[in-house]
Amino acid sequence: MQGKKVYFLSDAHLGAKLLKDNREREIMLVEFLQSIKPDCLELYLLGDMFDFWFEYKHVVPKGHVRFLAELANFTDQGIKVHFFTGNHDIWAFDYLAKECGVILHTSMMETTINGKSFLIGHGDGLNPSDKGYLFLRNAFHNRFLQRCFRFIHPDWGITLANKWSSHSRLKGNGQIEARGYLGDDKEEIVIYCRNILKEHHVDYFIFGHRHLPLNLELESNSHYINTGDWITHFCYAVFDGEKVSLEKIDRKK
Repeated sequence: MQGKKVYFLSDAHLGAKLLKDNREREIMLVEFLQSIKPDCLELYLLGDMFDFWFEYKHVVPKGHVRFLAELANFTDQGIKVHFFTGNHDIWAFDYLAKECGVILHTSMMETTINGKSFLIGHGDGLNPSDKGYLFLRNAFHNRFLQRCFRFIHPDWGITLANKWSSHSRLKGNGQIEARGYLGDDKEEIVIYCRNILKEHHVDYFIFGHRHLPLNLELESNSHYINTGDWITHFCYAVFDGEKVSLEKIDRKK
């Protein structure tokens, strides 16, 4: 990797109507991206970077221009940016790829980086017993229903989506209903990772969605890392070619 690093972060929920510091968080995020650019080999954005995102044929949600410009700046300089859709920004189609140059992922991916195996994704929909959520998730991914949503005027459609998002874990005081660690037998992502390890070894599982920074050793030389969020924790993971560490930005600067 020749002194380069790979960065992972998630869950900024830019544009969340219940949060009052969207501009400040966007600027903080952009400044962070600018700070890592010199040594960044690849950047992985693991979902819910936007609180809502939908691409109409000729319209995308307004705002986030500083963040989008920085993504384009990365890719213009030859830095790969992987953008994973989450459960809030599911409806990304080709705009971000064409205009910002990101590599769009609508499902998790396995890859090898500098000899280490990674399984990377947002982290939602991993519990096969959660039939209600899986039904809703499949509906949101349904191409016919996505085309139907396009017939709603953007002013109405985006307003409806923002109201829907208001019933999520986001709270008006900027806090998250991220419960503490539930235990190995109840954490859905941990259970999923352990089931994968029964089939084959993975050095690093890296997910978002949980809004809880975690770095857990699942077995010898296998770790599950959750990147937390950019609302309360302002965390990110970084791979230096040998190991992945979970870091937090210094907000006092």
